[in-house]
Amino acid sequence: MTISNKKVVGLTYELKVSNDENSAPFSVEVRNEEDAFYFLFGNSGLPEKFEELLSGKVQGEAFSFTLSADEAYGQASDDMIISVPKENFSKERGFQDGMLEEGNFLPLLDEEGLPMQAKVVKVFEEDVLLDFNHPLVGFDLHFDGEVLEVREATEEELAHGHVHGEHGVDHD
Repeated sequence: MTISNKKVVGLTYELKVSNDENSAPFSVEVRNEEDAFYFLFGNSGLPEKFEELLSGKVQGEAFSFTLSADEAYGQASDDMIISVPKENFSKERGFQDGMLEEGNFLPLLDEEGLPMQAKVVKVFEEDVLLDFNHPLVGFDLHFDGEVLEVREATEEELAHGHVHGEHGVDHD
């Protein structure tokens, strides 16, 4: 089966990043068969160029490509750095001691209840400065991997917009 819209795709890969032409890419993530990456093609939220370069590939096919920072997650935006009252990070809201430390990534939910994260930039007495830019902004992304699986998405997966079951969300 060929990778195209409305297909569930499973990949193994190594992701390396670099942020200038003179530095060697360094590894930031490895997804093997025990921890493969699954997504709904055409509705993944991944960079368009990533999906474009995988389109038409089949199960067992290897891939190797690089996305420039602008093709991936772009450049950092100052508008994505926001000061939030420290009182929003209470134990009652699920935050533990030590989570509000500079450099930590906080697991958060957006207005629709979808998971997102923000990096703690600075902790002040009353506020916390958070960076909501994607962690890979400003980096070129170098992928080397293999297409592990391609299958038709179920009607439920298409309706919900994400992969279900063993490699995705379980709504039980």
